[in-house]
Amino acid sequence: MAKVTFLLISLLLSWSSFSQHKVGKDGHNMNSCDGAINIFDNGEFQLAFNGGSDKLIESYPTLSEMNPDNLLWCSYIAPTAGTLSFDAWVNKGFLQMVVFKPESKDICLDVHRGIAEIQRMLVSKDNKMVGLSGEVDNSHLYKYKMSAGQKIYVVFATDTDAKKKMFLDWTFEEEIVVVEEKKVVDVRDDDFAPTLSFAVRDAESGTPLSAALIIEGNKDIQGMYIGSDFFFNISSTKDFNLSCDLEGYFLYDSIIEISAYEDKFIEIFLDRVESGKSLQIEEIQFVPGTSEILKSSEPKLRRLKDFLALNSTLEIEIQGHVFAMGDNSFAGQKISEARAKRVMRYLIDNGIDKDRLSAVGYGNTRPVYANPLRTYQEQANRRVEILVK
Repeated sequence: MAKVTFLLISLLLSWSSFSQHKVGKDGHNMNSCDGAINIFDNGEFQLAFNGGSDKLIESYPTLSEMNPDNLLWCSYIAPTAGTLSFDAWVNKGFLQMVVFKPESKDICLDVHRGIAEIQRMLVSKDNKMVGLSGEVDNSHLYKYKMSAGQKIYVVFATDTDAKKKMFLDWTFEEEIVVVEEKKVVDVRDDDFAPTLSFAVRDAESGTPLSAALIIEGNKDIQGMYIGSDFFFNISSTKDFNLSCDLEGYFLYDSIIEISAYEDKFIEIFLDRVESGKSLQIEEIQFVPGTSEILKSSEPKLRRLKDFLALNSTLEIEIQGHVFAMGDNSFAGQKISEARAKRVMRYLIDNGIDKDRLSAVGYGNTRPVYANPLRTYQEQANRRVEILVK
């Protein structure tokens, strides 16, 4: 749980950086750019609007809807490369937000000249909460990537002359550097036979990853191998199941088709597990109209259980979705919820801590295909997803 901290404004003001000009009626107060509150670490803070103005933002026509008469400025320097997210809210009235990136060492002068770049802005007067998040909605924009040492300023605005508290939940996540880990596994013994090769890579950076590769259904090469680059001889034309696992990454499963007469290369891209990301699992199927899981779904449920066991600190939301045309029905809603709970029960019964799991049903409110024309599109709408919390 984040430590709740009350910021002592008088100790946090940085006077030396912006002493060449005065802005607004309150000079270096926190309602002016010069008096921005320095945020040094993650945490939950309570800040106060005092009804002061700062005319700097009038340099930006796009901010004409923002109230300049009651502002609160904050600044932040990223300690490392990473991603910034936050929630800010007030109990009454509205809250607006703009994120500025400086063009020089004097951001206040940059804003005054209208050259500081706006990175994010929410200026609707319909919101009591604003922020940056992994999920975009009416009150949140996408979280902001920062390089080490980069500085930004965030200005908040609320009702004129309203002296009230603003609550701020600030989170900076350091970027995890993927270290290249290339390990070659070559089990070929025939120089003239076709080659089947795999390369396991990080989906974002493309760097090699040493992972567990599991092959089932082909007796010549079946087994588990640990590495990043794999080479096998192909001696028969036979499809087989391929799985790839690595802690910190989403599971990967595929059916591989090969021919005994030609080489085949497959690149496996693994997606890193991050808060807000989801994984669609189409192979978990149910008896139509019920929450009873079909026997054919057992292998995928075991894979999901193994994924959670490998990533033992992960907390997930299990989401149930059904396929139905038209508006969401009560029956569809209940079935989707029951199916999500049935999957959760399976995981709990197989050793996954119940405190790591939650279940929710969405009925047919979140289809992959809004107007499905083919069977596979209908099946894609009828699915289970897991969302990383």
